[in-house]
Amino acid sequence: MKRSIRSTKVIAKGFQEGMGIERLMEAQMEILTAGKIGMDRLVSEIGSRMVESLLLMEREQIAGQDYQPVSASLVKGGSQRGSVYFGQSKVGIQRPRVHGPNGEIPSHVYRTLRSPSDFSEELLTKTMHGLAGRRYQDTVTEAAGMFGYSRSSVSKRLVEVTAKHLQEFQERPLSQLDLVGIFLDTVHRGGQAYIVALGLARQGDKHSLGFWEGSTENSEICKELIDSLERRKLKVHDEIIWVTDGGSGVIKCLRDRFGKRLIHVRCWIHKLRNIVRHLAKRYRQEAKRMFKIAIECAKYSDAKKEFSALVKWLRKINESAANSMEEGLEELLTLHRLQCPDLLRRNLSTTNPIESMFSGVRHKEKNIKRYRSSKMSQRWLGTILLRSEQGFRKVKGFKEIDGLVTKIRFFRDELTMAKAA
Repeated sequence: MKRSIRSTKVIAKGFQEGMGIERLMEAQMEILTAGKIGMDRLVSEIGSRMVESLLLMEREQIAGQDYQPVSASLVKGGSQRGSVYFGQSKVGIQRPRVHGPNGEIPSHVYRTLRSPSDFSEELLTKTMHGLAGRRYQDTVTEAAGMFGYSRSSVSKRLVEVTAKHLQEFQERPLSQLDLVGIFLDTVHRGGQAYIVALGLARQGDKHSLGFWEGSTENSEICKELIDSLERRKLKVHDEIIWVTDGGSGVIKCLRDRFGKRLIHVRCWIHKLRNIVRHLAKRYRQEAKRMFKIAIECAKYSDAKKEFSALVKWLRKINESAANSMEEGLEELLTLHRLQCPDLLRRNLSTTNPIESMFSGVRHKEKNIKRYRSSKMSQRWLGTILLRSEQGFRKVKGFKEIDGLVTKIRFFRDELTMAKAA
């Protein structure tokens, strides 16, 4: 305890000598009147003094202490106004200088603190959590010497950091991923369609794989996306389960690529929505009840029987709804044919994992009022998809994935024969 009190007294004396007793008394009054804001201002001021002290120490290590030069060729210069990124903003400081035979010797500490990377990451994090760039200045402590958070400065930093993340997202190799499933879906932003791929690894982890931009969702855009993933060394093989919402363009691309060996799962939620749209309101609840009974059956034969009953009932009230139900029915029951365990089947039978990711995308970019270009839209989408991975959890039932892979290999020929028929 005595040692702690003695240390505190030494620190207090150092503050008094370094900042002056009058400034500390003034800071004390600010804290009493303004509370935490006053304290934050004092901490920022101390921080800038600390940075200047570190720069002076570095200069002494290079050139030696006063009147004890290391070499006659090293000459200490005066100080120059400069700035560093400290806390939540840019802070003005006095930068000491030293000259050598070949001119001014750069300061490694100053160069490091001049890097805006951490500051830009903080800006990005705040923006994704709902802070508009034009209001960033309202969130920082307006301490003496702080500057550099104007709207234009914030915008510039966000452009830099999102461009960096987009490049990382589009260029990172995918060769290490061993995927059992890929979810494909489209998100519309700024008048354009972006088809996005989300991968499910055998360990149960989800990975944002990539995206491709087009005017609409079609087979050519889907092909470009898959080709881009393969250029990044992703192993795209015929044992992967492809989960889609039933869009014809995506399905055409997958069938052209894999033919009868395609293992395709149609999202049952989208299928149910399509059927319900055909029906009058008085029939919708009954159609939903019968559909959910069928899809929740554990065995393929039981599910097929229930869906057949649903089709028969639909034919009595709406022929188009019955035809819609029959279309792609086998792809709706792919996981049943594979005898996929119930918990894992629930997570692989819909596009909910990628829809959930899209929900995060819309939330994180809600303060973007207008996309000025395709480049801007891609920067933000790539950044958000990359950051979304930090919140991904293992898929429920992931311990059953190895068993499912074995069943895929065993039943693949059976699936091929069924599609041929």
